[in-house]
Parts: sequence; C-alpha cells; structure tokens
Amino acid sequence: MHLIKATRHALVECSSVREILAEAWQAQALVEAVGRHLAESGPQLVRPEAMALSEVGGRACRSPEHLGPSPGAARAARLTDVQDPRCALVDLAGLLVEAGVALVLVAVTADQQGLYWHVLEAIDAMDESEDRVTAMLRRLAVHEHGGAA
Repeated sequence: MHLIKATRHALVECSSVREILAEAWQAQALVEAVGRHLAESGPQLVRPEAMALSEVGGRACRSPEHLGPSPGAARAARLTDVQDPRCALVDLAGLLVEAGVALVLVAVTADQQGLYWHVLEAIDAMDESEDRVTAMLRRLAVHEHGGAA
C-alpha cells in the first residue's frame, strides 16, 4: 500500500525525536484506518479482529500533545480502500516493527521523564497493533490453506 510505504520511508528519513514521534503517530493512524476498512469490507473471518485493531490505533493516535504542535494531517485520511488485505497487513506489520524499533531508540535516549513515558505508551500500542495484525495474517493464511479459521 502506497500510504504505508510512504510512512515507512518518512520514518527512515527522520532526523529528530519529534519527527520519529510524528511518524509513529502516523503509523497508528494507519492502523486505525486499515483496521476500520477491513472491519467494514474486509474478509468476514478477520472483521472482528480488524475492529479491535482499529480501536487500538484510534486510542494510540488520539492525543499527540507530547509532539507540541499538531503533527499535521494523518496520511491515513487519504485511505479509501484496502484492495489486498493480506498485502496491506504484511506492509503494516513491517511498518509497526520499524516504528517500534525507532521508538525504543527514542526511549533509551529520552532525557525527560514525561517523554519517556509517552514513548513507552507508544511502544505498547505498536506491540498490541502488531499482535493483532499477526493474528489476522495467521487467520488469512489458515483460511487460504483450507483450514478452519
């Protein structure tokens, strides 16, 4: 998916803590949007997990006040459809891993306690999102191979 790849690229290009946090926020906005689309029109077997994924993303990107001024409009707002659910979830899983690693590096170097705790919350949200994406991918794989999901 183009928006996920754009966010992965932007994350790689980050040169400051503020930029990393903004891209982590963008990643969670994508989690919410992809989850919402799959919950509404994705394969039936992943819809309940997709709704939960959307809720996790929504909670995680609700308040980026620690970023200072708003990080800007979420790229996810441009998401209109998820053509290939499996591909979108694989791309999203990659983004979540990369964002999680970047956040761990921020946490390790955080010199402000408030920032540290915000980053830990963001890492937890990335982990929970990744777990849900992995579960959805597993369900799709079992279904594709003729097993019960």
